[in-house]
Amino acid sequence: MSELNKEISDYTKNLNKASKDENINRAVTRAVKSFRTNVASTLARFPHTVALAAEVREIKASAVKNNKELLEKAMASIERNHGSAYFAKDGDEAIKIVDQIIGKDKVVIKGKSMLGEEIQLRHRLEELGNEVWETDLGEFILQLKNDRPMHILSPAVHVPREQIAEIFSNFFQKEVPPDIPAEVAAVREFLRDKYFKADVGISGSNVVAADTGQIVIIENEGNVRLVTGTPPVHIVIVGIEKVVPSFQDAMKVAEVNWRYAQYDAPSYVNVISGPSKTGDIEKVITYGAHGPKEFHVIFLDNGRSEMINNLDYNQALFCLRCGGCMYECPVFQVTAGHYGRTYLSGIGSIWTAFVDGGPDVAAPMLYTCLRCGRCVEQCPMKIDVPKMVGELRSKVVED
Repeated sequence: MSELNKEISDYTKNLNKASKDENINRAVTRAVKSFRTNVASTLARFPHTVALAAEVREIKASAVKNNKELLEKAMASIERNHGSAYFAKDGDEAIKIVDQIIGKDKVVIKGKSMLGEEIQLRHRLEELGNEVWETDLGEFILQLKNDRPMHILSPAVHVPREQIAEIFSNFFQKEVPPDIPAEVAAVREFLRDKYFKADVGISGSNVVAADTGQIVIIENEGNVRLVTGTPPVHIVIVGIEKVVPSFQDAMKVAEVNWRYAQYDAPSYVNVISGPSKTGDIEKVITYGAHGPKEFHVIFLDNGRSEMINNLDYNQALFCLRCGGCMYECPVFQVTAGHYGRTYLSGIGSIWTAFVDGGPDVAAPMLYTCLRCGRCVEQCPMKIDVPKMVGELRSKVVED
């Protein structure tokens, strides 16, 4: 059996098994119902969001077209803000940069990051001898479960509260009931100590403003504020496609993102420009006040430049990672993230082809897509996934 045929065979078996998994069915059914209700309510309350999304699409299209210049500008702005900016051509180079910054035997806390999953950041830092903890609730559940994210925004969407109670009771060595507030409280108690003992905090970023060098992170749990604010070193790892021209553009991107991700207003919008500083003694700027002393931003390519330069597929880079398309995908609704690898469902097949293995590795996902177009209807960027999937199928056949 060829490697491609084996890949398809294993993937198909896994997909069929997932479609019969009662835990997945129970959890995703609950999530889809909740998501649809919340998004409809949010857009009804803020009807201007639809027009703003159209404007953001133009911002993203222009930013992708001018990515090289904007990336240079963003890196210069970060350096001017007393941060350090790096460019990594692939995951190995990004890990090498992180390793050089933090060294060995460190306690590292992480915010949720699909890019981190893309380059296997936690696992590779652990292999280098560090203690690493996910702080996003969903990611923490998956760390204990030794599982991978099954949704781009809600990574543990496939795990019902009953199963989470079993996982937590085993890990914390005490009875944790299948009650969501109690489960959340157990994680809060455990991680509180980690935040203030950590040597390094690592986060992603939803969008980066080139003119100011500011990164913007949307969150609700409050963990990112602690990850980026309490350790002495803060490292950001972000894809090059997240750069937009101005801070005003960045905030428009952020607003559309959180609305289509089902939130009227997120609990926190973190805007970070550099390491902490103070000028309270004789107006002399001194870095390393209450927050991090060091601020490092690593811009990762890892196949994104190739996507940028390919006009047939570069609209995939407009993706805001709101996750709405997945809840509308008929296949995702019965299989969760088993329909994919790091990146999931139809849009995930495009990303997989460029940043996570190539067209052959993406082939099983490409032929799982029904090309029904429901994802396009939900997408704030109106990314034509069915068209790109069809073109990539042809490419796989030709090759």
